[in-house]
Amino acid sequence: MNPIIWRVEHFEEIDSTNRWLVDEAKNGAEEGLVAYADFQSRGRGRLDRTWVAAPATSLLCSILLRPDADVVDPQLCVAGVALAARAALVRLCGVRPVLKWPNDLVVGDAKIAGVLAEYVAGDNPAVVVGIGVNLRKEGPDSARSTSVLREAGVNVTARALLDIVLEELEVRVAWLGTAHGRHELRDEYREALMTIGQWVRIEQFQGESRGLATGVDDSGRLVVQIDGKDVVFASGDVVHLRLDERSEP
Repeated sequence: MNPIIWRVEHFEEIDSTNRWLVDEAKNGAEEGLVAYADFQSRGRGRLDRTWVAAPATSLLCSILLRPDADVVDPQLCVAGVALAARAALVRLCGVRPVLKWPNDLVVGDAKIAGVLAEYVAGDNPAVVVGIGVNLRKEGPDSARSTSVLREAGVNVTARALLDIVLEELEVRVAWLGTAHGRHELRDEYREALMTIGQWVRIEQFQGESRGLATGVDDSGRLVVQIDGKDVVFASGDVVHLRLDERSEP
């Protein structure tokens, strides 16, 4: 497999790096195009939640991947980006987050980064993976979010972190190209997931479900035991439950 040629486009301000990159993907842009911005005016999280960070306080970027749609589930691409960001934080500043399914990066119980993907269908399908990492400022609920500055006591620039994320991602994109590599990626993903073994509430547009998260399948989907049966979730927002929250309301 040939090395990816990363082509990084920088914006001082943009509505959404994911929106821009989805448009570029539809227009035939090749794998490896990256958009990062100092500020997003219409950034989004899961379930169409608004996600806004003050200018120049976070890494806000999106990455275009074009995996073999016949053998690679898009969730594995998302996992690869989350794992690359995790490895980059370890390398750059010694912060070692774990993953909360589907792909939040957390330190303790506080979120330091989030990942969101969009699938672009067509003759040459693509996955656009957006990631936001708190560098110097936490989210609006500081009790549930953290930053690189808070955890490591150092100021990290967005571009310095992005460069290392792309280095780590190139390794994991290569893994996606072989059966053995996909097995390696799944193992790394399972090892990094704190959600496995937790009682969880899965929030989706159509409602919510509660149960015990027992693992992820080979596509990266969450397996939850509900009323004695294994139920598989491809998407949703996960809340880890305390003991007193585990019963149905």
